[in-house]
Amino acid sequence: MSAVRLLILAVAAIAAIALAFVVRGAFSPKTAPSVAAAAPTPSGPTVRVLVAKRDLPTGARLAPTDLGWQDWPAEGLSEAFTTDGAPPQVKPAGAAGAAKEAAATASGLFGDAAIKALDGAVVREPFVSGEPIVARKIVKTGEGNFMAIVLAPGMRAMSVGVTVDTAAGGFILPGDRVDLIVSQNDGDKVVTETVLGNVKVLAIDQAAQPTKDAQTMVGAVATLEVSAADTELVASAQTRARAGGALSLALRSYADAGAPTTRGVSSGSPRAGETVRVVRAGQSSQVTVSR
Repeated sequence: MSAVRLLILAVAAIAAIALAFVVRGAFSPKTAPSVAAAAPTPSGPTVRVLVAKRDLPTGARLAPTDLGWQDWPAEGLSEAFTTDGAPPQVKPAGAAGAAKEAAATASGLFGDAAIKALDGAVVREPFVSGEPIVARKIVKTGEGNFMAIVLAPGMRAMSVGVTVDTAAGGFILPGDRVDLIVSQNDGDKVVTETVLGNVKVLAIDQAAQPTKDAQTMVGAVATLEVSAADTELVASAQTRARAGGALSLALRSYADAGAPTTRGVSSGSPRAGETVRVVRAGQSSQVTVSR
């Protein structure tokens, strides 16, 4: 083969290779430029603002782990935000900035007063993760509308009078589950009925949360969470108790927290076919109502 023919073949091969690269580039999908996953660190002065560390729906009860501190541009600070009280600062770059950030994080882990003050508060309006905490969107224990926020949708709050004797010796705490029992004198016998079973206790007196490490709470009133239909049962039981009977709360196991509330009699006196407990001379027996 002559040198001229070899040269032509070499040129043709190079041209074919070049054409292949051009065609490949023309039909390959265009790769979008990468976008930074995190927002750039503010270059100006910043303050530490209290924010939600996760999405918080309406009715959620705040815990210290739900809140945290986040650097916020001082120029965008709102008066409604909660800050750590430190003046605006410019975050140093490099190792000094990392050390400052670590120190700030550590300080937030050990008994921060602002976070402790919100422990147990209830969310009135939802927060998204990273959103600053503002007072108008939360309700603290003891503030107005707190009970309305705590109530589950469709439920009602009703209070019944209790004593140490009728409330399990004071061992019933807010959040516990109880049975509501009414006892009546009927001539020479006592008729006792469970009006509602497995009812949630919302508060004892005006306390919706027991004090730290409290084992007992002695109060005169227990507020219960009942359905709209069960409010009539509770009202009827209260009337019967005032007419010579008594209301009692029986503490249930913590394991019953997920079980539904059950109903005893509908209202008023027992109806035909219903079973009640009758106590005569200290002896208890089950009796089926025949009337």
